[in-house]
Amino acid sequence: MPFRPVSTVDALAGALRTRVLSGDLVPGTSLPEQEIAATYGVARPTVREALAVLVHEGLLRRERNRSAQVRLVTAEDLDDLMYVRRPLEDLMAKALAGQRVQEAETALARLAALAEQAPWSEVVAEHMALHQALIEAVGSPRLERLYSTLAAETQLGVVRLRKVYQDRDILVREHQDLLNAIAEGPEAAARAAVAHHLSHTWGT
Repeated sequence: MPFRPVSTVDALAGALRTRVLSGDLVPGTSLPEQEIAATYGVARPTVREALAVLVHEGLLRRERNRSAQVRLVTAEDLDDLMYVRRPLEDLMAKALAGQRVQEAETALARLAALAEQAPWSEVVAEHMALHQALIEAVGSPRLERLYSTLAAETQLGVVRLRKVYQDRDILVREHQDLLNAIAEGPEAAARAAVAHHLSHTWGT
């Protein structure tokens, strides 16, 4: 398979995304264009485009005539996020009870294989891939669209969990238990497992 060329904008957006999702750039951190341009040795228009990518993804916020900032997600925001996620993932559990989703198992295997020194952003990526695979396995385009709108806040929430899961094996075991409960069924057990899995407190 040929490599896809990566533009300077994509590369810079990727570097900044990694720093945000690793917790290196904490919520509220300002990202002045001139400073980023000097740090990464790129032109300001490139910085502007890269920041626009992350604003569109929901990882940064930007007000007119002000520098972009890492988006702050409060405890109240995360409570509301789970209020919406629970019924969506309950629909997933009802649909998938008794089934094993290979794409989710593959994402879990990648999560388990991450090196101890791997940046937390890679944990975030595989965590999202696992949950997204479960949602996609339902086969409902509308469910997928609804779930995708929660991606940025979910990722920023998982950033907060890096201190809770300093032992990443615990995170892996919890997700293996979740996948096993869904695969083994019955529906009531799968739904209960999903509800329990979503009952964490985001490190608060």
